[in-house]
Amino acid sequence: MPDDDATGEDADGRRDNADGQAGDRADRPRMARRGAAWTATALACVFVLSALIAPNEIGRLTPGAFVRVPLEGLLGAALLLVLPGRARKAAASLLGVVLGLLVIVKVVDIGFYATLDRPFRPMFDWSLLGAAMEFLGQSIGRAGAIGVMAAAVVLLVAVVVLMALSVLRLTRLAVRHGTAAARAVVVLGIVWVACAVLGAQLVPGVPVAAVAFDRVLQVREDLLEQRRLAAKAADDAFRGVPDDRLLTALRGKDVVFSFVESYGRDAIEDPRFASQVGAVLQEGDRRLRAAGYTSRSAFLTSPTAGGGSWLAHATLLSGLWIDNQQRHHDLVTGDRLTLTRAFRRAGWRTVAVMPGNTRPWPEGAFYGHQKVYNRPDLGYQGPPFNWDTPPDQYTLETFQRTERAGAGQAPVMAEIPLVSSHSPWAPTPRLVGWDDVGDGSVFAPIAAAGDQWQDVWRSPGRMRTAYRRSIEYTLSTLVSYVETYGGDDLVLVFLGDHQPAPIITGAGASRDVPITIVARDRAVLDRISGWGWQDGLKPGPNAPVWRMDAFRDRFLTAFGTSPAPG
Repeated sequence: MPDDDATGEDADGRRDNADGQAGDRADRPRMARRGAAWTATALACVFVLSALIAPNEIGRLTPGAFVRVPLEGLLGAALLLVLPGRARKAAASLLGVVLGLLVIVKVVDIGFYATLDRPFRPMFDWSLLGAAMEFLGQSIGRAGAIGVMAAAVVLLVAVVVLMALSVLRLTRLAVRHGTAAARAVVVLGIVWVACAVLGAQLVPGVPVAAVAFDRVLQVREDLLEQRRLAAKAADDAFRGVPDDRLLTALRGKDVVFSFVESYGRDAIEDPRFASQVGAVLQEGDRRLRAAGYTSRSAFLTSPTAGGGSWLAHATLLSGLWIDNQQRHHDLVTGDRLTLTRAFRRAGWRTVAVMPGNTRPWPEGAFYGHQKVYNRPDLGYQGPPFNWDTPPDQYTLETFQRTERAGAGQAPVMAEIPLVSSHSPWAPTPRLVGWDDVGDGSVFAPIAAAGDQWQDVWRSPGRMRTAYRRSIEYTLSTLVSYVETYGGDDLVLVFLGDHQPAPIITGAGASRDVPITIVARDRAVLDRISGWGWQDGLKPGPNAPVWRMDAFRDRFLTAFGTSPAPG
């Protein structure tokens, strides 16, 4: 009997244990599914909230910036709670798509702030996609650029789809807990109103009462500014000036307007660059004065930063503030009197030397250029520098040989962007003898021995060093050009187009760029004595600062052009 009892107890224990183990095994999948469900819900909540309240600048991505109450989230939740089943699902899907697009805009904003120091403007900036593809193709090859673009498209679609699924998931959860969800919306709505009235901020400049879709107001403002530009372009006091009264004080001079890529105020004032760049300008001053030249310098405020050089060119030459692509399109499809057109009407031969253009430049006709030298027209046979461009010395030597060297030619007015200081700033060229420039093959050993951009871009410090060296090179090249090919008949105006990207300057840099006029004929600089510009190639901290769109009218007036009556 004891043996029987013992046998019975062991059997029952084994059965109980087996049942428990079977129950544990059955619970594990349920627990795993439950954990996965809660994880997915938490991720969906974080995804949606980030779309609504995440900042659109890297520098503002702090924990305090996420302690906000988004108005659109409250309104969307309230709407989804009151809608019936099918309408709720459709509305949740649509809201998810819209939030996905908002995430994309914010990510693009981050990129724009990092490179151009401004947010993305949906009305105007889509056309920059082609320029970005071209830059990528020249930097990493066509196949690499296509791969990057394909990956970006897949990522954008994934963001929209995941956001729609996230909103649908949170909507189902809110409906299952309808009473609690409704109470939460009401309480948070009261909090939002109170914070909005009080202007509550946990982080300076970031209100707790958040509005995610405030960019919609920017679209309306962008549409209005097109009308303002058209009105300002039509109101041109110099349009009706007779040809024989234009630029009379510069007759017989070759006038060169040279835009130095990314030559911003930080290049001569930021301690990371100022001593070396300043030394180049100081030595250039000494050499030019010894050769009989004088110069005056100041600052202009550029309409762009980090990129978009053509916007600065358009602003300086047209006298209109061109700070986005739509304004640029409206300008070049009109008939505004540019500085180039004024020189052409006054009898100058007008040319543009564009080493960055790989194909025909239709805007050249608007500006009034009689001849445009694009990159294929320069005949460069040397190695590529930066984004597959010739060195600035080759560009200037080609201009000299084709436009200034012949005897008996009409005075020339030239627009010449110098792009050796364009990102990625490596490899950096080096000056050679002007007689040795030839077809550019002489630069091959320099390119081979120089830093490559793939190495430079591994470190922000190396990037800044490469940027500084490229600015030093271009400024040295300009000084050497004036020494070698100048004379009483040369007037050189050189200026920066914009500050470099924030990765070089840091956040919050000004948009000022240096501008300098160099001439051997003192009568030229006497004409601008009333401007208050400072002597020398380097403007000091207290030098005058003008908006870049003010330059055209002041230049025309100083050199003999009076506005037409009325």
